[in-house]
Amino acid sequence: MNKRILILATVFGFFAVVIGAFAAHGLKPKISASAMQSFETGVRYQMYHALLLLFVGNMDGISAKAKKIVFYLIGVGILFFSGSIYSLATNSLTGFDFSVIGFITPIGGLLLILSWVVLFVEFVKK
Repeated sequence: MNKRILILATVFGFFAVVIGAFAAHGLKPKISASAMQSFETGVRYQMYHALLLLFVGNMDGISAKAKKIVFYLIGVGILFFSGSIYSLATNSLTGFDFSVIGFITPIGGLLLILSWVVLFVEFVKK
């Protein structure tokens, strides 16, 4: 499980840097300032959780069950939260109206919050 967690961490971290650079250099002149702020929020939370996964994947004091739960909560949470924010922020550049998927942003945020709760409970039990 640790290897899978660390791989996901590096993939999320890599893409946070690539997507952030793309936004800073390619998107900035094409989207509104508020859309750019939203986009940056998605990148920031993606990177925060990539770093959290690096921590979880390298920590021996977390049970395998908790690691697996955190892995899935963060994996799906980032796809829903950051992915929907990226889509919504660039909505004006596409022919598809991404506002119809806006409801998954808070679901993704809830999954990310739950990953922290799982870790909190795990640490309290120790």
